[in-house]
Amino acid sequence: MEGGGWCKTPEECVIRKGNFRGSSKFMKPLSFSGILGGNQQFNPDFYNWNRVKVRYCDGSSFTGDVEEVDSKTNLHFRGARVWDAIIEDLLNKGMSKAKSAILSGCSAGGLAAVLHCDKFKDLLPPSAFVKCVSDAGYFIDGTDITGNKFVRTSFKNVVTLHGSVKNLPSSCTSRVSPELCFFPQHVLPTMKTPLFILNAAYDSWQIRNILVPSAADKKKEWAKCKVDIKGCSSSQLVTLQHFRDEFLSALPKPEQSPKIGMFIDSCFAHCQSGAQDSWNADGSPSIQKMRIGKAVGDWYFDRAVSQRVDCPYPCNQSCIDNEDD
Repeated sequence: MEGGGWCKTPEECVIRKGNFRGSSKFMKPLSFSGILGGNQQFNPDFYNWNRVKVRYCDGSSFTGDVEEVDSKTNLHFRGARVWDAIIEDLLNKGMSKAKSAILSGCSAGGLAAVLHCDKFKDLLPPSAFVKCVSDAGYFIDGTDITGNKFVRTSFKNVVTLHGSVKNLPSSCTSRVSPELCFFPQHVLPTMKTPLFILNAAYDSWQIRNILVPSAADKKKEWAKCKVDIKGCSSSQLVTLQHFRDEFLSALPKPEQSPKIGMFIDSCFAHCQSGAQDSWNADGSPSIQKMRIGKAVGDWYFDRAVSQRVDCPYPCNQSCIDNEDD
């Protein structure tokens, strides 16, 4: 599932209506690479699978479902219906006979992989071997540099605008406020289907939007640091290390979650499964000489417990600056 953020106000959604984030009129063909690549050399575990890229057009990680249509804007908040229709189409094309399946995504699509994971498994044959992969979708319920929960407010606005509550995992919404279920740390404790968490501990999107949203940096003191970790001052690097600590503390404890896979590198990146150079190639990011593609394959096929957390920045020299979402 493709990434692309969210829209939390009608005004933001109207803008998306006029580009590829909100309308198929503006979508262009995409290349298949990384986890979707068809080259055995670079994607040995999944190259010969049926591979599907789900385009992102609803601005709610496929959770929206509002019956009313705004007559002024003609906006339809019905991402969950879009997702249901896509899955139904794929089931009719042969996915209903699947023996093995992975639901994956990057960024907002990585969050969608978490939110729809159990439902996806339930729609496939009981005998199917189903797991999910969330790439750069492990958004944390973090505080910004002023101490505010800016992203929590943003997610609340998304959930409210799109009518997302009914399409969030009920095992989560029965325990906490609906907007908190946009944070995987609150969904995982009751998830049934195995999940692989692929994320940078210094996720560049989360640094820019959770730790240092524009509203928290009106003097633009973080302008350089937000776009390039090499441009951070020593005091800003201390703040980033605290963010990494907060991110790691939001992850499930490996010893308590043997079905969970993890690859948490110390790169300043966002989305690392969709391109060959970061997935599984010479020079790809690695932890303890293990590349992402191999780590995910080991986990999916139960070849090994695959839970790796990198040492702090700047220890990993294999990192690739990757801004693809």
